[in-house]
Amino acid sequence: MKVTFPIMGNSYIAFKQMLEDLGHEAIVPPMPSARTMTLGTAHSPEFACIPFKILMGTYLEAIEKGAELIITSGGHGPCRAGYYGVLHQKIIEELGYNTKVMVFDSINMGFKEFISNLNYLLNSGKSSWWRLIKVYKAIWDKLMALDEIEILSHQIRPYEIEKGRTSKTYDSCLEVMDQAKTKSQIAEAKEACFGLLNEISQDVSRKPLKIGIVGEIYVQIEPYANLDIQATLGEMGVYSKRGIHLSEWWKETTHQTNNEEEAIKAAKPYLDQMIGGHGILSVGETILHSSHGYDGVIQLAPFSCIPEIVAKGILTQVSRDYGIPVLTIFLDEQTGKAGMETRLEAFIDLLYQRRQKRLEGAVS
Repeated sequence: MKVTFPIMGNSYIAFKQMLEDLGHEAIVPPMPSARTMTLGTAHSPEFACIPFKILMGTYLEAIEKGAELIITSGGHGPCRAGYYGVLHQKIIEELGYNTKVMVFDSINMGFKEFISNLNYLLNSGKSSWWRLIKVYKAIWDKLMALDEIEILSHQIRPYEIEKGRTSKTYDSCLEVMDQAKTKSQIAEAKEACFGLLNEISQDVSRKPLKIGIVGEIYVQIEPYANLDIQATLGEMGVYSKRGIHLSEWWKETTHQTNNEEEAIKAAKPYLDQMIGGHGILSVGETILHSSHGYDGVIQLAPFSCIPEIVAKGILTQVSRDYGIPVLTIFLDEQTGKAGMETRLEAFIDLLYQRRQKRLEGAVS
């Protein structure tokens, strides 16, 4: 069966291998582009958020390549992401396609449906549960390695002497990881990529600003959706760290992680109930970034995303109480990179001024 999936950061490399190892033909959609957005916007409700529109365009591009089945994830709490799969399926059918959308919600939300979906995936690929267990172990290692390599690239980029070298090396690392299939090959590829990144010439005397990235999961992870904000910040000489990576999210689908628990606990004085999506984590992670000495926080949110709108209102008070500046960037198909860079430059200038005042106060 020809099976596809959403593009979300670098995870497509792991998901492609998983489907191939389970006996399917993996249809990797084109990386999200202006065409993807145009297609998605044309066939989406006007007020749908940017993740919905990018996914819609991605699915249509994958269908053009012959995809018969789309595997995607659901949502939880009062967030529209839980309805994405149903609405995407309806739109696809109205356009005259027979492609099926299969939604994998958290196993904790619906054990029987989760197992039923897995059985369908295995049977259509003529695979077995034993094969799935073996495949899962390698794919988990690959997903973790991809996240670790990306994190290292963000740590190195603010110190690079040759601007753009880290991004070029990171792209090469993705190609190396794509070729690694077994657990041992994946481990070797990860070490090779660490070596390539650590060989980049750096000016370690720099003292970059530290900015935490919080917000809705898709626009945090997918560079096309956030206009590659972390690479942009890095090349501006700023270190950034986001609140979630896909391997972390994968853990959350089966149990609450320590990081998630810590953020929820930190948010409790301001928000003591789940509001859907990652809204409560945006609040808690901002507080944690403040306690860890970060200079500022950027909240990334799809335009009209209710959980992040609620979080934004609360973050105004959190910013005052903890003395940490917060910049909220709402993203939709009209958001341009030049405009975002202007806002980032102004925010960075503010943070440098605050740092300088703190240093002058400490000296006096």
